[in-house]
Amino acid sequence: MMFRKVFFLLAGAVLLAGSSLADETRPGAMAQFTNPDGEVIGEAKLWQGPQGVLIYLELAGLSPGKHAIHVHAVGACAPDFKASAGHINLTGAQHGLLNPKGPDNGDLPNIYASEAGTVRAELYTTAVQIGTAFEGVASLMDEDGAALVVHAMGDDHATQPIGGAGGRVGCGVIVPVM
Repeated sequence: MMFRKVFFLLAGAVLLAGSSLADETRPGAMAQFTNPDGEVIGEAKLWQGPQGVLIYLELAGLSPGKHAIHVHAVGACAPDFKASAGHINLTGAQHGLLNPKGPDNGDLPNIYASEAGTVRAELYTTAVQIGTAFEGVASLMDEDGAALVVHAMGDDHATQPIGGAGGRVGCGVIVPVM
């Protein structure tokens, strides 16, 4: 069986212990996150790799604990982050990294906010790319763009449509870096 999508989450001491290539190279895209009150709460930097996209997150102002983060199909956040629509989903797969009929292109591992409400994490996905879409791999830069959306709770990676992740508490429109 060939695996088409692979996801990793690296956080905590590993991330803080050293630098990565991503620290030294220019990202291909970025997203500035706001909360529902319109306050800036952080950013994401995205790098195109040979097989997928590396996403580096720095966020603040979240409740401590687990939060879902997904790639949404439209590069818009206002009002109430609903303009970002649902997940990118080129193949009609069901939601969830653990779902036998999934995952969709927008599914990512959960992130964890510290007791101070901050997140520093790296995520990797082969289900999207910054450039042109191909064979079930979605482009973040298509006609209507894409957004990263943070939810109030963690994703159980199986329940439809969003893994029981709750409301949208952060949103960032993905834009190319020139």
